[in-house]
Amino acid sequence: MDTGRLRRLWKRVFSLAWPVMTEQVFRTAMRTTDVLVTALFSPAAVVAIGLADLYARFPLRVGLGLGGGAIALSSQDTGAGAEASRDEAVTQALVVGVLAGIPFVLVGLFLGGPAIRVFGASSEVVDLGSTYLALIFATAPARHVALIGARSLQGTGDTRTPMYINIGANSLNIAGSVVLGLGLFGAPELRVVGVGLATAAANVLTAALLLGAIATSWTSASFAWPRSLVITKQLLQVSAPRVAEGFAAGLAEFPFNALLLGFPAGEAVNAGFQIGRRVYQQVTGPLSRGYNVAASVLVGQSLGEGDPEGARFAGRGVAALGLVTIGAISVVLLVAAPEIVALFTDDPTTARYGGDFARVYALVAVGLVAFSSLSGALQGASETRIPFVARTTGMFGGFLGVSWLVGEFLGYGPVGAYVGVGVAYLWMALVVVWGFERTGWADRAADMMAERGTGGGTETDSEATTD
Repeated sequence: MDTGRLRRLWKRVFSLAWPVMTEQVFRTAMRTTDVLVTALFSPAAVVAIGLADLYARFPLRVGLGLGGGAIALSSQDTGAGAEASRDEAVTQALVVGVLAGIPFVLVGLFLGGPAIRVFGASSEVVDLGSTYLALIFATAPARHVALIGARSLQGTGDTRTPMYINIGANSLNIAGSVVLGLGLFGAPELRVVGVGLATAAANVLTAALLLGAIATSWTSASFAWPRSLVITKQLLQVSAPRVAEGFAAGLAEFPFNALLLGFPAGEAVNAGFQIGRRVYQQVTGPLSRGYNVAASVLVGQSLGEGDPEGARFAGRGVAALGLVTIGAISVVLLVAAPEIVALFTDDPTTARYGGDFARVYALVAVGLVAFSSLSGALQGASETRIPFVARTTGMFGGFLGVSWLVGEFLGYGPVGAYVGVGVAYLWMALVVVWGFERTGWADRAADMMAERGTGGGTETDSEATTD
């Protein structure tokens, strides 16, 4: 391994990733604030927000999926110097994102109650969860625009503009959740409604600011009138597996959460899962997201420049950096989990399960960061099918299947969920490692660039010398 080259790569990774990490700190802090504020009301409020968030992840997954297509085409065309094609891909992704958000608005307005009721939760949880869900789904089109716009700009190498916008919007979201949720400084005490209103307002603000940045000379990307059906086809071709991957993960969580609620002390187990996962995501999520985006940008731009060997080196280097940094953080979390979880709840049963789940996530951190980094690398190469297979089989086979087998069928209760979570993420990591090392993703990217007329070089993956 060329250590000098690796150091240079890591410096570039940090230059791209730190703005993503910083904005993600604020995003996860916003979600953590929501949990902290609702925990002051009741465990039922925590469960309600957690169950509603299961549905709220569907527009998130659509936005991330379309954003995945946008960042792949944006990074490759940036590397190839094909600005017109890049701008058209960005515009098309945003238009599709707005249209894809409309059905969620209707679901939130008319089907919120039945959606929460399917978990068999109490009437209080149903009332709180459906109200929160309606508020979040009302801004699904804006959420899609925010996610797609940010990733489109990141694909050009501009990770700072999305950071500035997201930090500002999420800071207002945090303040709004506290002030409106708790009724501070003369504001009405709206509780769960206040938390939902703050999030909805932040979604709209983020979308508006990103659209403004793209429309002006602030960024290198611009809007372009959609004309090319090839770009449309490729955008959907890359995005569809990412959207399906997210939907599969979301669908698996529904019976998983129902399984947790069915255990003795079910609400405490479920609340502990929500809190334990939130603790892990708060301390490691920003780094994972940063590495995912950096890998997409570096791999995509290297392929656009006609350098598949450099793309392969970049993917491996980002994954190695993730293992070193997140691995170290997870050791600390493994030891300090009970103390951190205690910040979220004073209910001893919930705290015990929350600490256990946080430790489980810490133990499988290496699998999670490997999956996140190499999924980003494959996404930059327009190869989103392998991560789809990895996550779908991991979530249904491990997260849900093993959890049910050990927890319900064999009677081990929440221990089965701990095992299922661990198996799921380690399996997902193994699949993407195999996909990155053994499949012809660079050739696939070269073929797609040639189809839309933006190839950056002639050397293919099979012709490159790997290190």
